[in-house]
Amino acid sequence: MEELGLAVPAASPSNLTFTKDLAEIAGVDFVQENGPERLAFKQSLYQQLDELLAPEVLIATSSSGLMMTEIQKGCALHPERCLVGHPFNPPHLIPLVELVAGERTSPDSIKRADAFYTALGKRTIRLNKEVPGHVANRLQGVLIREVMSLVNEGVVTVADADTACSWGPGLRWGVMGPVLLNHLGGGSGGIEHFYQQFAGPLVTWWTPLGEVQLNPEMQKKIVDGLYTEVDGRNIEELACERDRLLMILLKARLAAETVEKSG
Repeated sequence: MEELGLAVPAASPSNLTFTKDLAEIAGVDFVQENGPERLAFKQSLYQQLDELLAPEVLIATSSSGLMMTEIQKGCALHPERCLVGHPFNPPHLIPLVELVAGERTSPDSIKRADAFYTALGKRTIRLNKEVPGHVANRLQGVLIREVMSLVNEGVVTVADADTACSWGPGLRWGVMGPVLLNHLGGGSGGIEHFYQQFAGPLVTWWTPLGEVQLNPEMQKKIVDGLYTEVDGRNIEELACERDRLLMILLKARLAAETVEKSG
């Protein structure tokens, strides 16, 4: 994290404090809640946080898909300071944070949260409305559904589906989003020309997208294919490989941005 400029050289785990007593949270400046993905649990937790914290302290949930409108029903005092601040795994490296307001969240809370995350080197997006799974997880969900469908239909192995993503469009997605890439795909005519060329084929590609039931049989196909792909590597080894490659990509992107800003 020091290499990415996300931690000062003097940073140390010894600066962290751990406690089981929720009352000790009083006096903090910002709360990033990471409790279990259970609505009733979060509503109860937010009720307690709402009573313990000063009114101006923001409470952001890391929930991957629950809606803040439902979560903040547990807050009788200051629901306006509650929002979704959903990071992306691994959160210490991936810059993305999705900001989502509930029905009772104030615009000022979103603005302040945006400034907070941006100051930490994060890249925020603001959702205009709530939707289950927010944005990034929904995009992931569509992709993994099609991977499962292709595996289930015998079109491709799990390993080759992963290779197709990580060594194909995944590399491009690491530098530009799909709509911007479509714009480039249209050449000098841009996205308008892209649609002239590919609107028909795109529809034929997505029209027969398979519907997949994530039942035990489907899960077994993916699990068996996955263990063939990892070939004995454990979780720690895979995580280290992921983080090492992410660091290389992030450092390259940050270096490129520095050059661009310097003119």
